[in-house]
Amino acid sequence: MKNRLRVLRAERNWSQADLASRLRVSRQTVNSIENGKYDPSLPLAFDISRLFNQPIDAIFQPEPEPPGKHSSNALSAREK
Repeated sequence: MKNRLRVLRAERNWSQADLASRLRVSRQTVNSIENGKYDPSLPLAFDISRLFNQPIDAIFQPEPEPPGKHSSNALSAREK
């Protein structure tokens, strides 16, 4: 998942430790989210959204699916 967390944090001149303290998580968690190695839980995503006063989808965006990969929930044209 792509995100704008690093940009939003930098706009406020907050370190990762500053943001982690405000969110009550570890600095390593903030680093992992910023680097796309960890997707936040829904409650944490809501906390981030409230902290930056932005909707979740303005901060987090799903990665586009690679060509040829189909969502397991989507029905193909033949299955409909």
